[in-house]
Amino acid sequence: FLILIENVFPPIPSEVILLFGGFMTTKTSLNIILMIIFATLGSLIGAIVLYYIGKILNKDRLKKIVSGKIGKILRVKTSDIDMADAWFDNKGNITVFFCRFIPIVRSLISIPAGMSEMPMLKFLIYTIVGSAIWNTVLIIIGNRVGENWESILAIFDKYSLFVVI
Repeated sequence: FLILIENVFPPIPSEVILLFGGFMTTKTSLNIILMIIFATLGSLIGAIVLYYIGKILNKDRLKKIVSGKIGKILRVKTSDIDMADAWFDNKGNITVFFCRFIPIVRSLISIPAGMSEMPMLKFLIYTIVGSAIWNTVLIIIGNRVGENWESILAIFDKYSLFVVI
């Protein structure tokens, strides 16, 4: 549930949730495999919600929005949207996979996938595989470092800063 919420509201860091979840498998009856499965399910449900938001806020609606004052303020033209959509049609599939490893972007990539009408099956496959890898790595790290799980957060803070830059 927390990972689903993290997906829809990206400022909540999955690193904290998953590392702590991994740690909790050492102190409670929580199972690593079930933790990975349900974290991935939460990621998937959250991604599907954002995908459909992107589908609702489609390319034509976004073009109408940026053709007014908002577009001038953001310096975005309708041709920029066409260009971004064409790029996503060409490179979007693999982008959805790799973006599952990038803080904040891991959630938001679902919106352009929906806007570009990426086929749902491809979206689901790339989302499940990418999210499962990310969730597995963090849960296992949390399990292995045990009570020191918080010390790993500093490393992920540096990773996040590097990615944002």
